[in-house]
Amino acid sequence: MSEKASNAIKGKRVLITGGTKRLGGACARDLVSKGAHVIIHCNTSWEQAVQMAKELGEDFASAGGKAYAIKADLAKPEEAETLVEKAVMLAGPLDILINNASIYPECTILDMTIEDLFSNITVNAFSPLVLSRCFAQRFMEKTGHAKSEQRGPQQHRGVIINFLDSRICEYDRLHAAYHTSKRMLADFTRMCALEFAPGVRVCGVAPGLILPPEGKDDGYFRQFYNRIPLSSHGSVEDITSAVRFLIESSFITGQILYADGGAFMKGNTYGF
Repeated sequence: MSEKASNAIKGKRVLITGGTKRLGGACARDLVSKGAHVIIHCNTSWEQAVQMAKELGEDFASAGGKAYAIKADLAKPEEAETLVEKAVMLAGPLDILINNASIYPECTILDMTIEDLFSNITVNAFSPLVLSRCFAQRFMEKTGHAKSEQRGPQQHRGVIINFLDSRICEYDRLHAAYHTSKRMLADFTRMCALEFAPGVRVCGVAPGLILPPEGKDDGYFRQFYNRIPLSSHGSVEDITSAVRFLIESSFITGQILYADGGAFMKGNTYGF
């Protein structure tokens, strides 16, 4: 890791929502291993979050890494609104926010309920927006930054990374409410990138086939290889590397990085 990359991560305070398992858990481990101070958010898996924070803090103490656990129900906007403040009280002023938590129920447009739609939008789009606003406001207050001010290339900027889904380029019929909410979050990503500049950068990561559904092994992916130009699925390391890249890249904002083997390019095409 270069000195510039190390400075972008080491000692930085990071809040990761949904940080106990799957991609969120992998990002938490990766960043703590690089010396970050990571606040691991959970909703129902509190004991797991506490144990994970303890283990990561012990495993990577020599690298300067620290980990904390925090709990909030992002289906309740009022809890999302106070999560950043609680994280700051726990670990100190935040430098990076990673909006990873989401729900993924199966439903089509015809069979989903209004409650399905609203719950997906709340957890997957509205709560990340609320968290992003709170983070940006606090970061600008901390740095004494006003939107109209110019910032040199070496000045510290806050970073927000939203976890999206490469299928926002197509239509995921079986997860209509989820699909709608992730498209909303993609729009919020670009809107916030403009609104929070130049003090805070906002980007998105859109994973493709990385982890199989619970109860499935990697063989589950083979049925989808014909849709992917690279004819394979990715690894967890592909996503943690993408997240680090966006954290370290001080001149990138408003971008969505598709880590999906090129599948996003075929989202609206047929017959290939």
